[in-house]
Amino acid sequence: MTVYRDDYGIPHLRAGSVLELAYLQGRVTASDRGRQLVTERLRSEGRLASVVGPDEVEWDVFARRARLDDTAQRCFATLSPETRAFLSSYADGVRAAGIEWNDWSSLGVFQVQHILFGTFPNKMWRAHVERTLGPAALEWFAIEGPGGSGSNAWAVPGEIAGDPHRLLELPGVYQQIRLACPEFDVAGLTFPGVPGVQHFGHAGPVAWAITNAMADYQDLYIEELRTTSSGVEARGAAGWEPVVTVQETILVRGEHPVEISCRETARGPLIQETGGLALSLRTPARVSSDLGFDALLPLLRSSTVDDVADAFAGWVEPVNSVLIADGSGRIVQQTAGRVPLRDDRNRWVPVPAWADRFAWQPGWAPMHREDVPSAVNANDRRPDSEPHGIDFAPPARARRIRTLLDAGVPHALIHMDTSMAADSVEAGRHEAWRSAVARALWERPELKPLFEDSGYDPLFAPWTDPRGRIGHALDGVLRGLGLDPAELVDPAVIESEEWGTRHLLHPIPLPGLDIAFPVVPLSGSRDCVLNTSSVTGVSDLCVRGPVARYIWDVSDRRRSRWVVPFGAVDDPSSPHFLDQLPLWASGDLVPLVTDWDHLVEEP
Repeated sequence: MTVYRDDYGIPHLRAGSVLELAYLQGRVTASDRGRQLVTERLRSEGRLASVVGPDEVEWDVFARRARLDDTAQRCFATLSPETRAFLSSYADGVRAAGIEWNDWSSLGVFQVQHILFGTFPNKMWRAHVERTLGPAALEWFAIEGPGGSGSNAWAVPGEIAGDPHRLLELPGVYQQIRLACPEFDVAGLTFPGVPGVQHFGHAGPVAWAITNAMADYQDLYIEELRTTSSGVEARGAAGWEPVVTVQETILVRGEHPVEISCRETARGPLIQETGGLALSLRTPARVSSDLGFDALLPLLRSSTVDDVADAFAGWVEPVNSVLIADGSGRIVQQTAGRVPLRDDRNRWVPVPAWADRFAWQPGWAPMHREDVPSAVNANDRRPDSEPHGIDFAPPARARRIRTLLDAGVPHALIHMDTSMAADSVEAGRHEAWRSAVARALWERPELKPLFEDSGYDPLFAPWTDPRGRIGHALDGVLRGLGLDPAELVDPAVIESEEWGTRHLLHPIPLPGLDIAFPVVPLSGSRDCVLNTSSVTGVSDLCVRGPVARYIWDVSDRRRSRWVVPFGAVDDPSSPHFLDQLPLWASGDLVPLVTDWDHLVEEP
């Protein structure tokens, strides 16, 4: 087993077998991202407050209530023996570096990254809108939710490029890695803590990439509970049913422990139980004890578009739009994941648990798969994605990417396409005006009911705060109210400086990571291909944006390039902590080194 590094410290791993390679990947990840691994495992187990303190109690309560660790254990138990051995070998590597890690921890970490990536928080928001403003107002906010974040992917014969968008965390959510053994040689982006390469990979003769399909696969049920002599019961379609209750103790550094009751009905675990409101969460992973990890090894072994598509056919969640290209020139567009069959009302708001109409039906919605001459995915409404969701990104980004492709614009320039340059005073004035309009809407009497207490836990504030949601859906709200923004705020009275003086990179650091982060002015905005998101009316700081960029050349992998916002390791004292930041900010990418002789072997 051998570790090689390129000039940016990106690990290239070689081993004599798949299991040795998994062990080595776990060991190297523990070395490069040890702080991150510890944090994400504690998050998955609902134990982060024991190390960090009271600021993490809200998350720990949610993680315990949502049964993330229990779901991880269930999913691990149903994996094929080969996949279980793959995860166990990875865990052995992490443990060999002195970090506590369970064989199922990778499944828990993956859930941490995606449990709030779905649609259930948007249903909480819609229920609040419907209650306070009426059903007609739902259309005002019909746009991809705050977690959508503006991902892009596009494919032409022989090439795939794009940039996933998420919360900009420091260290980054993705780890660049190359995994080679006698069975395969794959480079790609992985979640630290998860073996293999999941969403973005280049296996030599074939490459793949994903975007959020914007599918609705999580449901919320309104639960009516009662306490009897035999325990707590929930009202179901056939009458009163027993509720499983587990008492949990959350240890809090520097504070008294927090005692909570974690309850689960026949629909799923209760994730909200305050103020008389009880909501259960039903997900495909919890229902089927499967996250789709049996796809990991078939993905690594793929050599054609059909191999990759067949592997993703077993994917569960999150539901992704997949683009695949191979050396033959073929391109496949695919939707991968499980979407339940149920009443359309389920997709909009929490529904009564006692009404049989809203129960899930047997089976899953059919997924799309077809050969295409080229493709652009930008979280937009398309024939392959429309049957599975409600809220999609406006079509402008996808249309712009298609226009640039047709004009022959290089992929790296498409990544950075924007009308909101950091050095533009006009861009700064435009966004300052829109923010002023959003703040004026906060005071409109028509919207005042939105500011009533929703009763939801503070953890869900990014999805349920009216200020952020008004800014996020500003144009729709203006149309719904029939208002002219120029009459609300005269653009001529707005004074501003360059956009980049306010639109600064503002990553969310790992708990306990106390560093002086450099000032990085950014171009872009949430409506551009360069989707560096801020919340109009609330803050111009960028906390969501491209968490990686990639250009996969399938005809010659040596021409492929990639970059992440920060660096390969999570140690601030390392030269590879922030060494990719200047490249990412300027739109440059790092070469994907394929020749082992051009890499440095680690002792």
